[in-house]
Amino acid sequence: MQVDKNKKQKSFSNDIYDIVRQIPYGRVSTYGAIAQYLETVTPRMVGWAMNKSGSASPPVPAHRVVNRKGELTGRHFFATPTMMQELLENENITIEQNAVKDFKNLFWDPINEITD
Repeated sequence: MQVDKNKKQKSFSNDIYDIVRQIPYGRVSTYGAIAQYLETVTPRMVGWAMNKSGSASPPVPAHRVVNRKGELTGRHFFATPTMMQELLENENITIEQNAVKDFKNLFWDPINEITD
């Protein structure tokens, strides 16, 4: 049986986008937490999907996804090097040295937050 790789790729990306769209305004999650919730993807796959999310509809708030330390490791994939930080600061999230200040209190864990 021939597997349509594009369909499979879109499927896992859409699953990731669905989770990221649920991250509330003023909160952040991590590549790993999203991957752990979905069980079938890796943190690297989540990062890859965030990198490709710019054309997704409805929009995906990719700026709310950071690494496990709260660092803005995806900032280089935005239109400008400071856009990710600016978007987070617009949500009243303080950034210091390219990391979310008070990360532990702002962390949104889909495993604990999403009820099926």
